[in-house]
Amino acid sequence: MNFSNKLILWYLQNKRDLPWRSTVNPYMIWLSEIILQQTRVDQGTAYYHKFVENFPTVNDLAFASEEEVLKLWQGLGYYSRARNLHFSAQYIMNELHGEFPTTYNELLKLKGVGDYTASAIASICYNEATAVVDGNVYRVLARYFGIYTAINSTKGIKEFKQLAQQLLDVKESGTHNQAVMEFGAKMCKPQNPNCTSCPLNNSCVALSKKTIKELPVKEKKIKIKNRFFNYLVIETEDNKTKIVKREKGIWLNLYEFPLIETTNEIDEHKLIEHELFNKLFAKTSTTVQLFNKEIMVHKLSHQHIYTRFWIVKTKTSSKFTLSWNEIEKYPVSTLIDNFLNEYKSNYYF
Repeated sequence: MNFSNKLILWYLQNKRDLPWRSTVNPYMIWLSEIILQQTRVDQGTAYYHKFVENFPTVNDLAFASEEEVLKLWQGLGYYSRARNLHFSAQYIMNELHGEFPTTYNELLKLKGVGDYTASAIASICYNEATAVVDGNVYRVLARYFGIYTAINSTKGIKEFKQLAQQLLDVKESGTHNQAVMEFGAKMCKPQNPNCTSCPLNNSCVALSKKTIKELPVKEKKIKIKNRFFNYLVIETEDNKTKIVKREKGIWLNLYEFPLIETTNEIDEHKLIEHELFNKLFAKTSTTVQLFNKEIMVHKLSHQHIYTRFWIVKTKTSSKFTLSWNEIEKYPVSTLIDNFLNEYKSNYYF
């Protein structure tokens, strides 16, 4: 029995009961694949149900506002995925007349869809013979064949894609792809893989050479950037505040309190001397209090954000018109959402 047959047999006997496995609707598969990028299945499943409930068709998603989509996505992170999802839904409705792409090459034209996602949708929905290569597949192939080429190198990406394509069962492309991904997620796990009951253990190179922990190989990448955020949480006498929409960088189009970003930590004196502070509160009486004595560290893939929230109490002003009770309607980052939860439960409204 060959590699593919063993994996498919294992998959049919051991696969998890996941909601998107009961359909070949390309919209549903697309939703699940975008949601599960850089997201655990247990977390992603809840979001999948929310999106299917609120946007049961690509048409519903296309005609929703971006803020509605971002609000529903809130907490998943990597918000460009949600923006691309919304953009592509509109592209399907406006440019493709509501017809979902049916081939790998056409799927690649959707914003936010790369080789992996296009391969997954094309194979699962249309049985197109194109192999998926995600983190699970890299790990299975690297260990089973003993491959030391870095999976995040140009050479490695090409090598693993070619190997995955050679191994693909072209008659059962969708099932094969799901099998190898599930096998990596449940059997050939990053830590403590279940080698003793693995159906491939008698021919796995890494197991025979005791190099399981060494594979797959990944090149070290970008240096972590440290950023320092100082949020101005405004409280007026008539219980109003201010939030603004981010116009660039991380959390694009999400809302936040007015932000002063600095190159290092600052104290209250430096804060009130800043240009933005003076622009917001020029010639206005204010009191400033630090909300979090310990600086909050929010870690993203390529940057660490050191955050302080400054409560600024001031007079009623036409600059600050948002009721505190309205804030929860706006999509915000996890960082802001965590602050709001603590702020509401411990201190204020």
